[in-house]
Amino acid sequence: MKLFLIILVSLAMLTLCTSKPTVPEDDSELNVTEEEVTPFIHQTGDSLPVTSFKEIWGYVIAGQEAALRRELPITDVGYFGAEVDIYGVLSKVPNRQALGAFNGRVHLTVTCGNYALTYFVLLPGSPQRAKLISDLIAATRNFDGLNIDFENIPPRSGEAFLSFLKELKEGLPQDKIFSVCLYARHRTLTNDVYCYEKVTPLADKIFVMAYDEHWGGGPAGPVASLRFSRSVANYSMRIVGSEKLVMGIPFYGRAWASANHHRALIYSTTERLINTHNAAVRRENGIPTFDYKATVDVKVYFEDEYSVSSRMEMYKSMGINAIGFWRIGQETPKVWDLMRIEQ
Repeated sequence: MKLFLIILVSLAMLTLCTSKPTVPEDDSELNVTEEEVTPFIHQTGDSLPVTSFKEIWGYVIAGQEAALRRELPITDVGYFGAEVDIYGVLSKVPNRQALGAFNGRVHLTVTCGNYALTYFVLLPGSPQRAKLISDLIAATRNFDGLNIDFENIPPRSGEAFLSFLKELKEGLPQDKIFSVCLYARHRTLTNDVYCYEKVTPLADKIFVMAYDEHWGGGPAGPVASLRFSRSVANYSMRIVGSEKLVMGIPFYGRAWASANHHRALIYSTTERLINTHNAAVRRENGIPTFDYKATVDVKVYFEDEYSVSSRMEMYKSMGINAIGFWRIGQETPKVWDLMRIEQ
C-alpha cells in the first residue's frame, strides 16, 4: 500500500499544474455595480486616509523573516513553510524564534502540494491521516495557532476535508487559534470542497483569499478588482460573519505576455517558422538550430498604496474587522503608513 501511494503521488507531481480558483466567469456575475465601488477609488496624487482594523494579518515566508520589521502594524503572522511531503509526513516546520522580536500572534501555516497527495492524507481511518493530525497538533505547541492552507483538494474529498478539520479543532488546546484559508467565492457553489457554510463552524478564523480574480493561466486583468473584492466580501460577511472573517488582500501583481515561445515543436511547425522568419539553419555538433526575433506585448497589473488603500477603505465601510496580506515583502513600503491597529 505504501509503495502504491508513493507511485501515485509521484506520477501526480509529474503532471501537476497550478489549480485555478473558482471565480466568476465574467463581470456580470459579480452582482456589484460600479457605483458601489467608485467612492473608494483613489487616483495618483490623492491624499490617502489611515484605516484601522482590529486585526491585521500578514504572511511571512520562512527564510524571509527580515521583511517583518518590528514597527509594522501587524497583529498576526501566518508563518509559511510547513508542508506535507510526498510521503504524507509533516515537514519544513519553521522555527518560531526566527521571527525575532515580533510579539504578536504567530500561526503555523501548513500546505499540501497536489491533488493525489491531499486525497490520500485526508482519507478517514488511514494511518497517514492519523499521524499527520497528531504531528500538526504537536507542531503547533510552539505557535499561537494553526493555519490550514490546502489549495488542492479533489472534488471527492469534501467530506473528508471537513472531518479532518473537525479532528484537528478537537485535538488542539483551547488556547490555540484554528484558522482555515478558503478560495474567494461570491456565491454558494454545488458540492464545493471549500464550502463556507460547512467550514466556518469548524474554525476560529476564516482567511478568505480574495485574489487571483485573474491568474497566470487566464486572460490579463487585475489580481483583485474592487468589484470582485466587494462581491467576495459581501458573500463572506453574510456567511462567515465579521467575528471570524479575515479578508485577504494581495500585495503582488501579475504580467501576461501576448505569446509564449517556450514549447515543443513538430517538424511542420518548425519548417513554418523557418520560412516565416527567413531563418538561417546551422548545425551545432550535428544538431540543426536557428534563431529568430519575435515581438511580445506584455500587460502588467500590480498593487500600490492607492489600490491597497481603496480596498482597505471599502472593507472598513462594510464592517470588516480583520484584513490579511499575501505576503509581507512584496509590498510598497508606503502601505504601512496607511493602516493602524485599533486600540
